[in-house]
Amino acid sequence: MNYELTGRLLEKFPTEQKSERFRKREFVIETNENSGDRTFTNYVKFQTTNDKCDILDRINLNEQIKITFNIRGNRWEKDGRVSYFTNLEAWKIESAGAGKPNSQDAYSQERPQYTEEHAAADNSKDFDDLPF
Repeated sequence: MNYELTGRLLEKFPTEQKSERFRKREFVIETNENSGDRTFTNYVKFQTTNDKCDILDRINLNEQIKITFNIRGNRWEKDGRVSYFTNLEAWKIESAGAGKPNSQDAYSQERPQYTEEHAAADNSKDFDDLPF
């Protein structure tokens, strides 16, 4: 299932090479949600993987963008301890500024397919980037 979210690009991190055939890059957007007379700010972290990591090179900080993404959940086990984590995997990023398309196609790429290569990288013993 595909989801979309629009917000301001707040941070983009360097690409991390996790294995010979798997790399990822994370970024954070800021969104605002209105509830009555109050506004709540949310900070949402996404990731791109492999060839999608380069999409972020063409986007400037503070730019208003629309992200199309999938939600992926994984099971991770180390030293007999099982953990579960969720990733918001972005596969398409478009400019959302001022309602006019300015090179939206430059940010767009086809939806990635989850392959055995991804599964192997996700479950690799060397793949240890959990915060706990």
